[in-house]
Amino acid sequence: MTNSKSLVSVIMTTYNAERFIDEAIQSILNQTLKNYELIIIDDCSKDNTWNIIEGYSKKDNRIRALRHEHNLGSCETLNEGKKMSRGDYIAVMDNDDWSYPDRIEKQASFLDVHPDVGLVGGAMEIMDENGVIKAMREYNLTDDVIRKKIFRYSPFSHPLIMYRRSVLEKVGFSNCTFAPADDYELYFRMGKISKFANLPDTLLKYRALSTSMTNRMVKKMALNTIKIRSMYKNYGQYKMGLFDWAWNLLHYFAIFLLPSRIMIQIYNKLRNSR
Repeated sequence: MTNSKSLVSVIMTTYNAERFIDEAIQSILNQTLKNYELIIIDDCSKDNTWNIIEGYSKKDNRIRALRHEHNLGSCETLNEGKKMSRGDYIAVMDNDDWSYPDRIEKQASFLDVHPDVGLVGGAMEIMDENGVIKAMREYNLTDDVIRKKIFRYSPFSHPLIMYRRSVLEKVGFSNCTFAPADDYELYFRMGKISKFANLPDTLLKYRALSTSMTNRMVKKMALNTIKIRSMYKNYGQYKMGLFDWAWNLLHYFAIFLLPSRIMIQIYNKLRNSR
């Protein structure tokens, strides 16, 4: 493994994250790859988040910090970070997660030697609010398998992705009308012009919080997910099979029949390896 020569832009959007953002920032500052910029945009937090960010930005000139005067939401804020970015590669980092020290270097090095891959992810551990590891989640590694399974679940962990700026510029930014599943729709567009990949390495500790947007908006996310799959079901490089149709029909009825809490439990049971 060698240090990538390509500049990486790491984008972190924040909102009321004073409890965990210190750990998240530290995990990026401790990366083995040094050729990066860390863009942090605070979406008008009401707590001490911005003061913490300012403290770090004054100490490290790789950090570019911005604070909104009004809350715009995570999708619009992330798009703003993409527009600010200068890197050849763009990585996403959540404000309450923890990246392993070699995460950015491993992903950037992989993209360096696989020019046909436009988007790469990895495996992650799932921890609770106190940092205790509760589960492991792995993702399909190769382009052909990822495309085969893309109509059943998201092929990447969003806070663990890195992609090429050149691919993003060709397909456009996230479409926020699909939020909070806008990342899923962006994957489909990126897959039109580039290949997918996930590293087998565990690169992130994902913090599962009951107050997270995913938990609060699970029904809306599920409906938008099904809408996105319908859009791409017979689009060029994608083909929805018979099993996929049955799976999505079951998923649709579950939205109206099951409480959000039960839906999340079923999803975790199916996707987590322990």
